[in-house]
Amino acid sequence: MAEKLVLNEDRFFDADPRVRKLARELYNDIKDLPIVSPHGHVDPKLFAKNEPFPDPTELILIPDHYVFRMLYSQSIRLESVGIPPLDGAAVETDHRKIWQIFGDNYYLFAGTPTGAWLNHEFSKVFGIKEKLTAESAMRIYDQINDRLKTAEFRPRAMFDKFRIEVLTTTDGATDSLKYHQQIRDSGWIGKIIPCFRPDAVINFATIGWKNEIAKLGQLSGINVDSYPNFIKALENRREFFKNMGAVSTDQGVESSYAHQLSENDADKLFQRALKTKATKADADQFIAHMLMEMARMSIEDGLVMQIHPGSFRNHNQMIFEKFGPDKGCDIPVQTEFTRNLRELLNKYGNDSRLTLVVFTLDESTYSRELAPLAGHYPAMRLGPPWWFHDSIEGMARFRQSVTETAGIYNTVGFNDDTRALPSIPARHDLSRRMDSNFLAGLVARHIIDMEDARKMSRALAYDLVKQAYKL
Repeated sequence: MAEKLVLNEDRFFDADPRVRKLARELYNDIKDLPIVSPHGHVDPKLFAKNEPFPDPTELILIPDHYVFRMLYSQSIRLESVGIPPLDGAAVETDHRKIWQIFGDNYYLFAGTPTGAWLNHEFSKVFGIKEKLTAESAMRIYDQINDRLKTAEFRPRAMFDKFRIEVLTTTDGATDSLKYHQQIRDSGWIGKIIPCFRPDAVINFATIGWKNEIAKLGQLSGINVDSYPNFIKALENRREFFKNMGAVSTDQGVESSYAHQLSENDADKLFQRALKTKATKADADQFIAHMLMEMARMSIEDGLVMQIHPGSFRNHNQMIFEKFGPDKGCDIPVQTEFTRNLRELLNKYGNDSRLTLVVFTLDESTYSRELAPLAGHYPAMRLGPPWWFHDSIEGMARFRQSVTETAGIYNTVGFNDDTRALPSIPARHDLSRRMDSNFLAGLVARHIIDMEDARKMSRALAYDLVKQAYKL
């Protein structure tokens, strides 16, 4: 017999009936607020073309490294679930067969945030009434596939159905933003905006860095043959992004270390890179300098500055060489903020024109470093739990660790950081439930009252993100 898929209305709330009752009341007040998604990776091409999604495998499994990284951890080859190697080698193309593998192994996701998101998607988005198992896999595939053929499951219709007020993509400094322009030209009123991501032109170690610099020069109309011209080209591209609706920049860095170089020293590093003679130490030094420069630029042009240190990118060398980046093998590393950010915060952190949103993967820094820093410097805000921490327990630990020192008003609500469009409402629902539960616990212990809790729950779900990102 098929196992029923039932989502309890009190899911993720405390087992204590007093807290659960309060959490339910708070959640019901905010559950239908519009979604503001200020940081994510949904491809804008989806909305520009607004074509039907090909099938469930292409929509749910192949683009989501949260899903296939778990399968890979159980020795399921990435080629067998449709992830194409860079060399064009053979890959499984039968998407029904891939979905069957997914169904055979869906039990692996029990108790994980990915499992919680997927069950929400299946039940609330696609109306699936039974659990995904080896036995039910093909029935569920066919049900989702049938829905994807209808107009209400095209990208723009899903955007409207999910009550998304604004969705931010993440775009390289050399992206033409042609799909953003197509969305504008189409007359559709859905708000999709870009985010300026300069990593590929800032980090000398990026594969194809010189090609990226050449593109930067072409798009900006500036000959990027020196560090001063590099800065001018970056400022040109930031202005273009801002004119296309961007409100933020984003940098993924392994270390949060920021340090100002002289223009002459920065140019020496840049010239070495142009001659393909830069070392890793040179690249690290230049990135540290560019964190200072990006803060300066943000004060001048008003774009919110986001950084997320603490990720060892492409840890699995074999997977990186065979399949490329973003294949689920970016691993957290120990991270330091107090000393590393001191120079940046002393120079720019007292200037309220700067909004610096800091994310991390190292939970040990929440109460020791990040909350005290955000609780002091006017420019600094804390981003929500990110990647492996945007989970049921990770969200709870974040609020418990940060709120006593920084409060909630030095944080920026929630972002979903997703590539998978159908998971957006699931992730925001999980966040709203966990925040409601956290606040209910404070009410139950008489730390705050319900009037405070209602204001705080709305702030966490909607107001803080709009304020921080100037939306």
